[in-house]
Amino acid sequence: MTPEDERAVEEALALVASNRPDHGARPDHGARPGEQEHAVSPSSPASSGSPTQAAAPSPPSQPVRARRHRTTSWSEARALAARAGRAAPVAAHRLALDRALGHVLAEALHALTDLPSFDTSAMDGWVVAGPGPWTVREGEGLLAGHSAPAGLPDGAAVRIATGARIPADATAVLRSEHAHADEAKGLLFAQREVVPGQDIRPRGQECRTGDELLPAGTLVTAPVLGLAAAAGYDALVAVPRPRVDVLVLGDELLTAGLPHDGLIRDALGPMLGPWLRALGAEVGEPRRLGDDAAALRHALTTSDADLVVTTGGTAAGPVDHVHPVLAEVGAELLVDGVDVRPGHPMLLARLTAQGPYVVGLPGNPLAAVSGLLTLAEPLLRGIAGRPAQEAYRALVHDEVQGHPHDTRLVPVVHRATHEGGLDHVVPLHYNGPAMLRGIAAADGLAVVPPGGVRSGTEVEILDLPWASAAPWAEGCFT
Repeated sequence: MTPEDERAVEEALALVASNRPDHGARPDHGARPGEQEHAVSPSSPASSGSPTQAAAPSPPSQPVRARRHRTTSWSEARALAARAGRAAPVAAHRLALDRALGHVLAEALHALTDLPSFDTSAMDGWVVAGPGPWTVREGEGLLAGHSAPAGLPDGAAVRIATGARIPADATAVLRSEHAHADEAKGLLFAQREVVPGQDIRPRGQECRTGDELLPAGTLVTAPVLGLAAAAGYDALVAVPRPRVDVLVLGDELLTAGLPHDGLIRDALGPMLGPWLRALGAEVGEPRRLGDDAAALRHALTTSDADLVVTTGGTAAGPVDHVHPVLAEVGAELLVDGVDVRPGHPMLLARLTAQGPYVVGLPGNPLAAVSGLLTLAEPLLRGIAGRPAQEAYRALVHDEVQGHPHDTRLVPVVHRATHEGGLDHVVPLHYNGPAMLRGIAAADGLAVVPPGGVRSGTEVEILDLPWASAAPWAEGCFT
């Protein structure tokens, strides 16, 4: 981020803290779900199309205050959202292990015991002392879960199970398949060389008491729960998942059946909940409010969530109520428009000093995805105390046309050359702001700078919260 971007971030955060209005005219941009932003296919020339012209917006029904004097660069917007989230973290709680999955460690995880806490056998077989052959001791042998066995004298061998404690003075564990027992002579012979310490897990091999196992900010996954239990924990101090309310706006949206009579299916209601959960949030069922300013005002002012996500209504048309309602309730805008395509009419606001935040997404589906990854993802990460993922870059296959002034986010899929060459990403078709076909087949978004990039250029990649593209992605390649 440039020094100018850093200063803009500081100014916006200071504006919220001081609760000062920032007067200015509303930006005349944005799209209802049926309207289009200008999009360029990666394989088409930049001049192949022009923006679809929407009707001239009517004046907003209420005066709008707190509008920033300029839109925000893409990198600045992401940085500002992350810092805003860190300024309002969710309070940590002590959670039992069976309730901590998906939360974030608020404290580093330190070992409460050595792991393993005693010398144990790594294999089923025989524990032996000294050089062989060894005299076999009678009995059921040594089993896991039993107290410390008696010491083992040189020349002796005894049966042992995986996880059982190693007797004092033992030399090694001899796997069953590497040993031969002569029952008539009562002797055990090794069929391979015996190395002292083989197949013995020594005490503290994995960690010693007090060692840091995981830093604060680690997401609690199933393996983390297992490690915590092994290290002696019954509960973890963790940050609960941020709570998110989703408000779907627009009278033109259908919840079932085929589009008809100017009505279209709501694509964002079914998509946003699972996507936000994949980002680590706790999300309720989406609430469909239509184009009702009073309903939107009530939903915003009564929400007890950490974040409210709205869809559509971020432009300046006669039924675009998000800006006027935010102004009426005294919200402060941190971001009012981002220099990114698709999705530039997105916004980030805070209702009060105590929250919640509001992320206003454009109504077009891919534009809304852009808003999720630009504003909601870093904001939720900051609230939950998760550290930022390391940015990475990849070579892009094929030329990707850019916007003259704005960043573009283009759906891509990761691929490796058949000759074992470098991994690269391939841009996908169907990347217009109202399209989901490309993003449904993608496993990432390429961050294309203004002006575009040539084939073989490295670009920043935003990973999507699932593993890889589906097999049917082949039909979407450029």
